Amino acid sequence: MLKPEDNQLLTRTNSGTPMGEYFRNHWIPALHVDELPFPDCPPVRVKLLGEYLVAYRNTDGEVNLVEEFCPHRNASFYYGRNEENGIRCVFHGWKFGKDGKCVEIPSEPSESKLKDKVCIKSYPCKEYGGIIWTYMGVEKEPPELPEYEFGRVPDNHRLVTKWHQKCNYVQGIEANMDSSHLSFLHSGGFDKIKDLSNTLKSNTAPKIEAHRMDYGLLIGAARELDDGNVYWRATHYIAPCLTLIPRRDNQPAHAQAWVPIDDENSIGFAITWHETRPLSNSEVTDLKLGNQIHPKMNPGSFTPVYNMENDYMINRTLQASGVSYTGIPGVAAQDASVIESTRGIPDRTREYLGTSDIAIIQMRRFLMDGARNFENGEDIQRPDSKKIAKLRSNAVTLQKGVDFKQGLNESLGINTLVEELK
Repeated sequence: MLKPEDNQLLTRTNSGTPMGEYFRNHWIPALHVDELPFPDCPPVRVKLLGEYLVAYRNTDGEVNLVEEFCPHRNASFYYGRNEENGIRCVFHGWKFGKDGKCVEIPSEPSESKLKDKVCIKSYPCKEYGGIIWTYMGVEKEPPELPEYEFGRVPDNHRLVTKWHQKCNYVQGIEANMDSSHLSFLHSGGFDKIKDLSNTLKSNTAPKIEAHRMDYGLLIGAARELDDGNVYWRATHYIAPCLTLIPRRDNQPAHAQAWVPIDDENSIGFAITWHETRPLSNSEVTDLKLGNQIHPKMNPGSFTPVYNMENDYMINRTLQASGVSYTGIPGVAAQDASVIESTRGIPDRTREYLGTSDIAIIQMRRFLMDGARNFENGEDIQRPDSKKIAKLRSNAVTLQKGVDFKQGLNESLGINTLVEELK
């Protein structure tokens, strides 16, 4: 169980909160690149960490993220004119450049010095891996953006989906690193992979290891097999909000990120990629249908087809038949149904956690320690970007007694882990 004050620390991310400031001093996903498709295209609304913002791609093709409301009379820049490398409020024509400085006030006399005194919040952005990232922290020179593998592959090797989730960001991260729920929530979804389906059905209580790293956690979940070997699923949690999800054999790799919109709503990002080949048409179709970590989306929106308003289209007959444990179609919708069902921020003082929750406990501690340390004036512990570039997650079968960290490394055939694991 968490103390009430710890649950507040963990989940509250608005400006001025310890966790909010911790998040702001990392690069975080903000938009899908397709939201700003060309220079001087229409601005889009963005809400992150409780802040109302507007993003636009300027005439030079750079992405800018600024506060939403004009400091003159608080009109929204969403209705503004994106023109000549700046955003102009349509109320009185006040214009601001990419650095947030006011560059023109046509409603004032030409001799007025007012524009020299006016500035709006502006956050740096970078495009990487099909995602627009932003840094909302206090450092004049932001840290390096981690070089995730999915950002180094060609566009046709990768699929990125963004959606809105009605829950606190913590629930999303917790679901990603919870291996034991595969044997229940997603039961039936792996039947086409016979050996994996049997393993999950017959081994419902995996042994969990969670190793604290400079970037977050390396998590291992072990299930013993009938032949005496051990099936391991290895997951990387990279602070503050991204997880690398185990892959099998030569299948595409997966990652998810959960970014706070505010304390009770999140943006979900799902990324699937392959390092050596394009994703096939059949793989992309399967992903877009919601059969894996990408939800099936309502076209032109960030709302999944299966959502809380329609009870995720649960089929009670299918649930009762045992063909599907939940009666809810697809892995993404099944996850959404349980993490949104907690209704905003759950009361974690009521929880009874078991041995299968070790990784979740460690993730919470990592985030709370980071927020407290930063609040107390300590630097945020960040790994070298090149180390992040080496990280991969995998599912692998090893002989009993073999250390899973070394087995993970060898199964991928490259040095994928940071120095602490050698």
